Amino acid sequence: MAVVAYPSITVVGGDLFHLAARYLGDATQAVRIAQLNGLTDFYLTGTNTILLPPVNAAFTGGVPSQT
Repeated sequence: MAVVAYPSITVVGGDLFHLAARYLGDATQAVRIAQLNGLTDFYLTGTNTILLPPVNAAFTGGVPSQT
């Protein structure tokens, strides 16, 4: 089995929506960050090291395409 190495960042407080917008280009991808890190709360307290999934342009956050 191949081991996947995800980039990580260390943050103090904040929320996954802002991290997804900044690092993945889409705030709705906060769900993917939460899943990868086993988080159920999108708001962070204290110091956290967060793994970042690769950018996935096909992920729409559950909102149907308008095109």
